Amino acid sequence: MRLSVIVPTLDEAGALAPTLAAARQPGMHELIVVDGGSRDETVAVARRLADHVLTAPRGRAAQMNAGAAVAEGDVFLFLHADTGLPPGYPALVAHGLEEAAVVGGRFDVRLDAPGFAYRFLGRAISARSRLTGVATGDQAIFVRRTVFARLGGYPPLPLMEDVAFCRALKRTGRLACLRATVVTSARRWERHGLVRTVLLMWGLRAAYYAGVSPARLARVYADAR
Repeated sequence: MRLSVIVPTLDEAGALAPTLAAARQPGMHELIVVDGGSRDETVAVARRLADHVLTAPRGRAAQMNAGAAVAEGDVFLFLHADTGLPPGYPALVAHGLEEAAVVGGRFDVRLDAPGFAYRFLGRAISARSRLTGVATGDQAIFVRRTVFARLGGYPPLPLMEDVAFCRALKRTGRLACLRATVVTSARRWERHGLVRTVLLMWGLRAAYYAGVSPARLARVYADAR
């Protein structure tokens, strides 16, 4: 298995270096950073630590698709710039994909803030995605190259691209729900408050499932950031 790790970035100079360092492990084939127009030192950091650094129109879906277009691997792993992969993750991904019926998967997640509430939230996110088969982008979603191409990549949505992609992905085959955890930044919850942010995320997801357009949801999300 050749594993390509694809990282979309936008003004992530402070978080990117440890993320890329954790991703650089034996068994991964290449590390690709796709920047969406950063105004800080993100690109400079990426050039020091990644194998390939690209630019693409701003938006995670467009950036991840641009990275996949140049990737050489037969498995793609999409990684948020503030999320750290666990030791031995390439072998974990390979093991998760051993069965041909498994088309992709994701990791459990833990937030990097202390306290019971944050531990519980990480476990709740992991349990929800295990139950529904739908992961969020900060769970390091991975997929076979052939399946990604068959689905046409991530849908060009300004928000909920990860949800839409996972819903399409699980219709093509089984997903591997790995128990190993990635560690993602809790800064979003800390900045706006845990309860307020959780309620916002629930509301956005419910509205998306009810048919509200991702463009409209993106405006709400941007106002809340």
